[in-house]
Amino acid sequence: MLSKSKIKSIRSLENRKQRIETGLFVAEGNKLVADILPFFHCELLVAKPSWLAAQGDLSARELIIADENDISRASLLKNPQDVIAVFTQPERYLDKISLKNELTLALDGIQDPGNLGTIIRIAGWFGIRNVICSPDTADVYNPKTVQASMGSIAHVAVFYESLPALLDELNNISVYGTFLEGKVLYEETLHSTGLIVMGNEGNGIRTEVEKHITNRLYIPNFPQGTESTESLNVAVATAITCAEFRRQQVYAG
Repeated sequence: MLSKSKIKSIRSLENRKQRIETGLFVAEGNKLVADILPFFHCELLVAKPSWLAAQGDLSARELIIADENDISRASLLKNPQDVIAVFTQPERYLDKISLKNELTLALDGIQDPGNLGTIIRIAGWFGIRNVICSPDTADVYNPKTVQASMGSIAHVAVFYESLPALLDELNNISVYGTFLEGKVLYEETLHSTGLIVMGNEGNGIRTEVEKHITNRLYIPNFPQGTESTESLNVAVATAITCAEFRRQQVYAG
């Protein structure tokens, strides 16, 4: 049986301050936990016997076999599944030199944890190893971010840096950004290396970051010139942009 103190400890990780103080984060869901277990140190695994029986060897500092009631009381989800895991946040080092030789995403003030998680998932799909966030971007270990990443949090490294300072350091690198007054994405030659900056959901890319943009891109609506929604969701725009970068890299010509 899951104790009240364990339940309180798990649920406290919904709070960012608690995640920072403990260096822990929580993940839930049958597939998500199974996918990331091999990549993070697991402090606590709370699971139904049926889920455990379907797994191979598991590595967790503490394992608690729980019933549906235990899971429901500890879960942060509206529809709890069969397993909850508490992981240690990994220590990662940003190799700024390598950024000049690969494609990287930079997020300027993304506020919604779901958007951040989806962007991490998109990065994983398109083989982007690093996502660099401004300090005010949503927390990568927010439970909603972890859920939305669908396991890609294990394969994509997320860092928090001052974007203007970082871009000052990275001279001679292509820096792309999406703007309503940019050049049509599909008509531009896009490189397999560089930084793609995606801006805040409501305000876009900040002026101090915008001045570093070397290539201003625009995702056109169809048919072009007709009235449509004002803008795309930032995660959707990220997916479209990354897809065109990879299409040109692999399939163009």
